[in-house]
Amino acid sequence: MVDLPSVRRLEAVGFRAWPASTVLYDGSWLIRLTAGHSSKRLNSINPLDPSDSRDIAIRLEKAARRFAEHDRPLTVRQTPLTPPQLIAYMDGEGWTGFSDSLVLERDLAQGELGEGMDHLPIKDLGRFVDARIQIGKEDPATKPALTEIITAIKPECGLFLFEDRDIGPTAVSLVVHDNDLAGIMQFSVAESVRRQGVGRALLDASLRWARLRGARKAWLQVEAANEAAIALYRKAGFVEVYRYLYRTPRV
Repeated sequence: MVDLPSVRRLEAVGFRAWPASTVLYDGSWLIRLTAGHSSKRLNSINPLDPSDSRDIAIRLEKAARRFAEHDRPLTVRQTPLTPPQLIAYMDGEGWTGFSDSLVLERDLAQGELGEGMDHLPIKDLGRFVDARIQIGKEDPATKPALTEIITAIKPECGLFLFEDRDIGPTAVSLVVHDNDLAGIMQFSVAESVRRQGVGRALLDASLRWARLRGARKAWLQVEAANEAAIALYRKAGFVEVYRYLYRTPRV
C-alpha cells in the first residue's frame, strides 16, 4: 500500500529540487513548463489530488495549448496522486506510457556511509555542469539551461565532482538539502569507470554531506530500466516508496 502523505511530501521536495521556469495550477493539477530544457520533469502536468477529476478533456485541451506555446508535447506525469478517472481517460484514448521510474528513500541514521569526508562539494557551477554534460554525453548546447535550473534551486545544494588525472571527470552528483530531506540529483558515472566502486564512493560522499547538514532521509528518482543504478541504490539501503511514469497522447 502506497503511503500518500509520503508521496505528497516527496513530490513537493522534488519540485523544489528541480524547479521549472513556469509553474501554473489548474485546480490541483500542477503544470510545469521550461522552454529552455526538454527534461520531462520540467515539462509535464503533475496531478496532486486523486479526487480532482472534473472536466478532464477540457483541461487537457487547455493544457495542450500551453505546451504547444513552449514547443513541448502534452505530457502527464502519472503518480499515485493521479485521479483514477484521469488514468482511465488516458487508457481509453490510447495514451502512451514511457519512462517508468522509481522513487527511493533511505534513513541516513541507519547503515554505514564509508569513512571520513574525503570529498567535499565544489563551488564552481560551470565546471560541474561541463562535467555532467561530458559524462552524460549530452548536447553542450544545454549548458545555459542546465546552469539556469541549478542556479534557481532555492534549498542548499552540494555539487560533487570526481575526477581522474588522466581521463578527466568520472562522476557527478547534485545533492539538494531541504529541511530533513536530501535529494540525490544528476547522479552520473562515466562508462569507463563503472563497476569499479566509483558510484558507491560518490553516493557515500553525497550522503555523508547530507547527514552532516542535518538531513535525516535521502531520496532519489531512477528509471526502472536502469538496473545497474537500482542495484547500487538498493545495496546502499534505499527502498522503494512509489513509482511514476510519463504519458502522452497517441499520435
